Amino acid sequence: MKIRDLPNDPGPAAWNALLPPQDNYPELSGSRNSDWLVIGAGFAGFSAARRLQLICPDDKITILEAKRIAEGPAGRNSGFMIDLPHDLSSVNYGGTTDHDRDQIQLNRAAISFAGEMAKEFNLDAEAFVRCGKTNAAATQRGLRHNTNYAAHLTNLGEPHELLDERAMKDLTGSDYYLGGLFTPGTAMIQPAKFIGGVAHGLTQLGIRLFENSPVTALEKADGCWMATTPKGKVSAPKVILAVNGHAESFGFFKRRLLHVYLYASMTRAMNRSEVTRLGGAPVWGCTPADPLGSTLRRISGTGGDRIIVRNRVTYNPSLQVKDSRVKEFAYSHDKAFANRFPMLRDVTMEYRWGGRLCLSWNDVPAFGEIEKNLFSACCQNGLGTAKGTSSGILAAELATGTKSGLLEIMHQQKQPRMLPPKPFSWLGVNARMRWGEFRAGKEL
Repeated sequence: MKIRDLPNDPGPAAWNALLPPQDNYPELSGSRNSDWLVIGAGFAGFSAARRLQLICPDDKITILEAKRIAEGPAGRNSGFMIDLPHDLSSVNYGGTTDHDRDQIQLNRAAISFAGEMAKEFNLDAEAFVRCGKTNAAATQRGLRHNTNYAAHLTNLGEPHELLDERAMKDLTGSDYYLGGLFTPGTAMIQPAKFIGGVAHGLTQLGIRLFENSPVTALEKADGCWMATTPKGKVSAPKVILAVNGHAESFGFFKRRLLHVYLYASMTRAMNRSEVTRLGGAPVWGCTPADPLGSTLRRISGTGGDRIIVRNRVTYNPSLQVKDSRVKEFAYSHDKAFANRFPMLRDVTMEYRWGGRLCLSWNDVPAFGEIEKNLFSACCQNGLGTAKGTSSGILAAELATGTKSGLLEIMHQQKQPRMLPPKPFSWLGVNARMRWGEFRAGKEL
């Protein structure tokens, strides 16, 4: 199979831009043999590689990454590793009780695995910390969403705390929010710092990592898979495909994956006076009570005190977005920021970018053995940090014949459902997103 086009990632990878220069890894050249090949150096790919290493410590493992480490989707997300149900297609993130309990098990196993890597590779709390997150509500409708979700969490036996308007101001410094719903299990990460630190740790343990090495062809011959890049080839008996929605470019899950882009802006570093004016906690993360509202984070660490705003979404089945799209949504980010933080009217945005995510129509992963000895850990349905990590772990277990209760849960999920014909899916998805953004109102 030939892979002719790579997805694009508009705008700078802001999280990486905050950090000192990161490790450089070689571009693949020449021909190499490996026991395992992992395609994709994100949360799924790195988790798969680490799990393979734990199961098969003497095997040679190779990872190919199309771009620089942490420059693609893995370094462009908002950094929420969420343990609880977070169904973006629902009105309050919840689903059925049994499904949600299964998903919580998978997410928490992923967070624990990521935490173990963070500890082993000496990553600090800025890279990974279990501190919880808050669903922030700016409208009465948002408050009802939070109340309904809180009732669902009570039914699941999950800890949570409803916050009033004063508590939200104490947290964020903003009087914009009417209330919030705090849940303690989320890990907050600096995506580029975490991914870069894991990359360094894995290579120190002997895993071979090549960046700027996009796979242009993947073919099977003589019982092995052969991956071709612009300057080299890797042959391996077994391959784990950890490229999220890019799996469709490889010829798999055709017309079963929804490709969308989310957009974000990050302020310049605030000075001491601005930090004092803002008040609130130095580090926090707020997802919106309405799934199509604005996600916000405040960070205080490498790169200074900053606020990140993420909102707006586009449907892009071609996996291509022009940089003009990022500029188009700048007004929406600036408006959301100004509404919440009028005391920071002189604080401008330094970075703006877009990032890919992949959904399925029925909210299930693209997971499993898709051809003989070719395994997929793709389609994370908007939770790439947690679901990507669990998919990578379980793809490694499936590929090695390792049995686990979590793998049984994953196997019980259906395959991604076929999308309607392109004109109808295009109209349907876009209409749903635009209506959702309109209904979000002040949550946006």
